[in-house]
Amino acid sequence: MLKAAQDMASTTGAQLVTELQQIVGNHHVLTEEGATLPYRRGFRFGEGRALAVVMPGSLVEQWRVLQACVKAGVIVIMQAANTGLTGGSTPDGNTYDRDIVIVHSMRMRTIHLIGGGKQVVCLPGATLDQLETMLKPIGREPHSVIGSSCIGASVFGGVSNNSGGALVRRGPAYTDMALFAQVSPQGELQLVNHLGIELGADPEDILRRAEEGNFPDASINWHAGRGHDDGYATHVRDVNADTPARFNADLQRLHEGAGCAGKLGLFAVRLDTFEAEKDPVVFYMGTNQTDVLEDVRRHILSEFKELPIAGEYLHRDAFNIAEKYGKDTFVIIRMIGTSRLPAMFAMKNAFDRIADRIGFLPKHFSDRFMQFMSHFFPQHLPARMRDYRDRFEHHLMLKVSASGAQEARDFLKSHFATHEGEFFECTPDEGAKAFLHRFAAAGAAVRYRNVHTDTTENIVALDVALRRNDRAWFEVLPKDIEDEIIVKLYYGHFLCHVMHQDYVVRKGYDCVALEHRMLPGLDRRGARYPAEHNFGHLYQAPEDVLAHYRQLDPCNCFNPGIGQATKRRNWVAESVG
Repeated sequence: MLKAAQDMASTTGAQLVTELQQIVGNHHVLTEEGATLPYRRGFRFGEGRALAVVMPGSLVEQWRVLQACVKAGVIVIMQAANTGLTGGSTPDGNTYDRDIVIVHSMRMRTIHLIGGGKQVVCLPGATLDQLETMLKPIGREPHSVIGSSCIGASVFGGVSNNSGGALVRRGPAYTDMALFAQVSPQGELQLVNHLGIELGADPEDILRRAEEGNFPDASINWHAGRGHDDGYATHVRDVNADTPARFNADLQRLHEGAGCAGKLGLFAVRLDTFEAEKDPVVFYMGTNQTDVLEDVRRHILSEFKELPIAGEYLHRDAFNIAEKYGKDTFVIIRMIGTSRLPAMFAMKNAFDRIADRIGFLPKHFSDRFMQFMSHFFPQHLPARMRDYRDRFEHHLMLKVSASGAQEARDFLKSHFATHEGEFFECTPDEGAKAFLHRFAAAGAAVRYRNVHTDTTENIVALDVALRRNDRAWFEVLPKDIEDEIIVKLYYGHFLCHVMHQDYVVRKGYDCVALEHRMLPGLDRRGARYPAEHNFGHLYQAPEDVLAHYRQLDPCNCFNPGIGQATKRRNWVAESVG
């Protein structure tokens, strides 16, 4: 009987693959294991099986793909750039009760400007870098700039995961306005238009008009909802609050597509854009006392007339690792910008697949080669930054608008006249390099791991939201945990009290067990995690968030297992024993 069931499943899967090929074309349906691997394996974590990877080229094709998948009763994982860090856009192992189809959306990269560019409507494959480039000529910018855009992250990824980013005033990526597919409790696929734009009644007509940007002025409701979290700038200023400023389990910032974690089939999101800052000023601080930076944070948030643009923290160890293992990333971005990086990453992945098949080349050969080549690049960091690295353990980069520069300048002079540490005002080139170096740190741990496979087990990566009133923000680990770690990388969005903590674990130690030993300490501190990378398959979502996911996806057919929930159809509890 088991064999008969397996044969039936195999036949149904083959029929579905044929139907998907008819919808999008044979070339855009991948089934061979090597070809699907880049889509089944996460950027930093996660890997599993999949029946197929399908790449629709239009919203109507995506709708038809979802219809076919829902009718066939398979799992759908919606995937954009696959740059997430917690495995939330890839399968997790092989413990699912149904076949999986990954719907990879990066062929649909259209962005429509509305309201003279004050808002945008983005389709599934639009990237942050693409949006940033489109808005620059009209003097505007998206919610997030640089950082994730360096590796081709999608707009949808940020919205779906409440990604926060570095910009202090804007909070997590958020919108009330989206166009999405949802499966009803009866198992029927429905199209929901909450874009605030009248597009008709027939699903395929709605999707064609959304793709074409067919938005007459009379069709746009300018009061349909918020295109960003417009209360965050006030929220983050409350430095005496006993709760974090932003974290993924905050139900106030979960609404339909925003924070959906792939539990809906998104087709379009409508977002606010922002006036670009002209001639911002960057101040660079160094100190050996954490209280000095905490006093800076509290004063800036509570007393400054104008909030800074960004405030980024970098520990000396992260500085050093990024200087060595993020050097090629830094240099390449300085040379060619971010727009060509997605293509370069695709080439790198293709090369690694070939190298793996050859067999005699070492694992992660491209990383090893690039690390070797980086030794021939000239020194890339300014002398003043390197001097501060030698003298100070803790570094803070503060970016302010031109209108807020004098207030920041006066305060920092006064503050460091009576406190340990120093600061300097960056030249425009130094400021750009300081922030780029900070963001290079995010990938440096991965490079370190890939180059040192003989001594490293893997990476434990935490993104932690500390309480807004927490003065003891710098982590001190127990010795038994410290002994299992080779290097720790601490960096983060300091004014928001969101810290990224990457631990490179020594060979032979259990990374999952080590992480579980770390979490109770964070709980005792009142921290919340994850802060902005979302739960993926690494973190357990609290019950109220799981209830939200069940409301979005009552059949558990979109991205099951997120937040370590059951992977079974209709949210049936996992069997025990």
